Amino acid sequence: MTAPAVLDYYTADEVRAAEAELFTRVPAGMPMHRAAFGLADVVARELRERTGGVAGRTVTLLVGSGDNGGDALWAGSFLRRRGVAVRAVLLAPERAHVAGLAALRRTGGRICPAPATVAELAVQGAGALLGAPDLVVDGIVGISGRGPLRPVAAELVAGVRCPIIAADLPSGVDPDTGAVSGPTVRADVTVTFGALKPVHALAAPLCGRIELVPIGLRLPDANLIALEPRTVGAGWPVPGPFDDKYTQGVTGVCAGSATYPGAAVLCTGGAIAATSGLVRYAGTGAAQVLAHFPEVVAAEIISSAGRVQSWVCGPGAGTDAAARDRLAEILATDLPVVVDADGLTLLATEPGLVTGRTAPTVLTPHAGEFARLTGSEPGPDRVAAVRKLAESWQVTVLLKGRATLIASPGRPVLVNEAGGSWAATAGSGDVLSGIIAALLASGRDPAWAAAAAARVHALAANLAAHSATTAGAPISASPLLSHVREAIGTLRELAAR
Repeated sequence: MTAPAVLDYYTADEVRAAEAELFTRVPAGMPMHRAAFGLADVVARELRERTGGVAGRTVTLLVGSGDNGGDALWAGSFLRRRGVAVRAVLLAPERAHVAGLAALRRTGGRICPAPATVAELAVQGAGALLGAPDLVVDGIVGISGRGPLRPVAAELVAGVRCPIIAADLPSGVDPDTGAVSGPTVRADVTVTFGALKPVHALAAPLCGRIELVPIGLRLPDANLIALEPRTVGAGWPVPGPFDDKYTQGVTGVCAGSATYPGAAVLCTGGAIAATSGLVRYAGTGAAQVLAHFPEVVAAEIISSAGRVQSWVCGPGAGTDAAARDRLAEILATDLPVVVDADGLTLLATEPGLVTGRTAPTVLTPHAGEFARLTGSEPGPDRVAAVRKLAESWQVTVLLKGRATLIASPGRPVLVNEAGGSWAATAGSGDVLSGIIAALLASGRDPAWAAAAAARVHALAANLAAHSATTAGAPISASPLLSHVREAIGTLRELAAR
């Protein structure tokens, strides 16, 4: 079977609609049995890996009301048949899933109703109620739930001293936005049913490893997707048999200043590392750029830089009148442009510089820069916020974060979950903007260029952090830059398998 080119993420409403359609095609109860069997299989594998066996091990289920609790209860009954001691703590005993509860009772599972209040729980003791399990299954809240854990559930979760496997999503995390407003589960593994949900990318640190159990859903085209690493590797531009330095794309860089010469070096370095074409630099940091990268063609003013196929403007460039004029000159061209850092600050006061452009434009704000551009923070629904700005300004927007989001008008939002926060260091964004600009110069689509650059950037940070130790160590932007080519090579190797 050919691996998919992208990962699709579906909202709670989209999944519920697909489930409703599924129920018209299969016998009642079958979807839950499929989900529960898959959950039980993952729990058994985790038990074997962590404890060396399955039979004789102990699992505690934290069970809420509704179908998510039913999934956990049915999974518990399957685990009982494999010799696992199962205890189900019912957080809403009167609303527990009837069939799932009966199945667990039939197989000899232990049922433990939870107290209604924290005070009553304190008398009994959370530890006494939980037992001493090898694993805990979180079946408290499913995709229909919103808001943080309620007090009794929060106390029980706080008392867990073993790994947690979440059913569908970690309880207490919003399924569509990944937002957290109070106590929540932090899972070691999340077993999701039928489809990935936005929470699995937007709140990945709370989900742990993601396992997808198919249950037969027929799903629409997704509005949130992630490029698979091998897809990035397969699409990355490399020299063809008849290419020269010009045909591969010429990138223009207008970055840095007397105050921030390093931004010029890092941004230019990102463009150089990304492709094998030509990089031209225009700005006051020419001497520093050439000292690091003698292959760059450098000039002090834009008009003397020579012909390019894309521009990146803004990193460390200042926000004075001269910087504004340089930005305006570049945006007045019909070339693809990446605007970052100080360039975004200038656009916040003069959005007309960009809103009328017909050529591809990529803005790369972090949360603070996003707030300056729009007048408000991205808020808990980052996907909606980035989509709104892209549609309003008719540009591509890359909103930075561990889960970086890329929105273009009328298209699905792309997400890149970095797998860590090693790239959270000064100057890292300068490297990223240079990579994006180089991909644009090579002719790549703006959204793909931004998402692919984010994937390589995140991998380069990870490789840099682990270059000397498997545990990882803090990095700065310079070692990140030095690992960009290795990251590209790694992704291209994945594509070749």
